[in-house]
Formats: sequence, C-alpha cells, structure tokens
Amino acid sequence: MIEPLSLVTAVLLGLMGASHCLVMCGGIAAAASSSGPGKTDYSFLLLFNLGRILSYSCAGLIVSLLGLWLADSHQLAQQGLRSISGVLLILMGFYIARWWMVLTRLESAGQFLWRYLQPLTRKLIPIRTRPQALALGILWGWLPCGLIYSTLAWVAANAQPGMGALTMFCFGLGTLPGILAAGVFARQISNVVQHKHFRQVAGILLMLYGSWTILAIL
Repeated sequence: MIEPLSLVTAVLLGLMGASHCLVMCGGIAAAASSSGPGKTDYSFLLLFNLGRILSYSCAGLIVSLLGLWLADSHQLAQQGLRSISGVLLILMGFYIARWWMVLTRLESAGQFLWRYLQPLTRKLIPIRTRPQALALGILWGWLPCGLIYSTLAWVAANAQPGMGALTMFCFGLGTLPGILAAGVFARQISNVVQHKHFRQVAGILLMLYGSWTILAIL
C-alpha cells in the first residue's frame, strides 16, 4: 500500500540533507557533468544520479525484506527495529537542524562494503561514456552515509518491500537539488534549504515524527 505521507517525508529527508550530500557527492557529481576539458554533458550527470537513486531503491528493497522477515518471525525484534528507526529519525532531526552531528558516526558501519567498491569507482573516472556514468552512480549509491542509513532503518521498520524501494527512490529524488547544484543548477533551492530557520523547523518536525514512531508501538 502506497503511503503518501511516507513518500513526502522521504523527499524532505533527502532535501534537508542537501549540505551533507554536497560534501559526500558534490565533487563526483561535478566531475560527472564533464565529458572532457572544457566540455559539459548533462546527460552524464543525470545518468550518474539515476544510478545512485537506483542503488538507494535496491537498498530500500533489501532492508524492507529484512524488516518483513522480522515481522513474520520475530515480532519483538521488529518492534525493536521500529524503536531504533524512531531514535534515528530524532537524531536526523538534530543533524538537519545542526544541533548535534552524532549521526555521521554511523558512516563507519558501511566501510566494509565500500572498501571493495571504491577501487571499482576509480576505474570509471574520468567518465567518457554514458554507461560509465550510470555504473559510477550505481556504485556511488553505496557510499557510507549516516543520512541514508537512518532513512533505511526507518524504511526497514515498515516491512513493506515495494514501499521500501519506492520510499528510497523518493529520498533519492529529494537529494537531487543539492547534487545538481554542484553539477549544474538548483542553487536557489539549495540556498533555501540551507537557511538556518528552515533547517531548524525541518529538524523539529523530524524529531516529532521520530517520537510518534516510537510512541506508536507502546
């Protein structure tokens, strides 16, 4: 069942994390838009982002299947996962509001997989073809990121594989303005979401949503 509120929340999560996305992916996105010295090919940038978002969707499907298994086999564990997702949403609220950046410590959890994928990314740079741009995006989508891990924990707690993949796809769409700002445009949107008051309101809303997620299982 499609839940519009969850999809809107996912887009906002990606949008609010724009500054973190610029740090993690901004440089590679700028490189992806270049097809040679002094040349720009925006199709490279779009394919890079498509590959990145497809990886997020794949991750959403995987963790949702895990959440579904826990829901069917270990009800207590599934409730624990929902509690963890609520806590991570609250921490994400602190992160987005710039009040507490502890969420970035989660990124060390993905280093094991990334150490095998990172050498493959080097082989695709510089990007010379569109398939290369797509492949680099697919690999880059697995870059360790606390913002993504927190969103995945929330997705897993819902235990709906199809919805999980769609939610992470929407999250990826939310990250686009920040990433495209590094490669092409959307700087005005990026400036808006980085405004202090905008971030703080978004952070508080996330904390409330996280608190509601925890209270819903009590």
